[in-house]
Amino acid sequence: MIKKELLDILACPKCKGPVESDEEHSSLICRNCKLAYPVKDDIPIMLIDEATPLEEDN
Repeated sequence: MIKKELLDILACPKCKGPVESDEEHSSLICRNCKLAYPVKDDIPIMLIDEATPLEEDN
């Protein structure tokens, strides 16, 4: 999905913290903000308005 080199430089646009890949849900996760940013066609959509709240089991 997302190359490790890209993942290492990406940050949550809300808190500027690290994000981690969630390949099962095609998203990038910010544990600090409890948000999931979608990944569409291998392109992360790092917009706060596009993020969805994390589900309790993540």
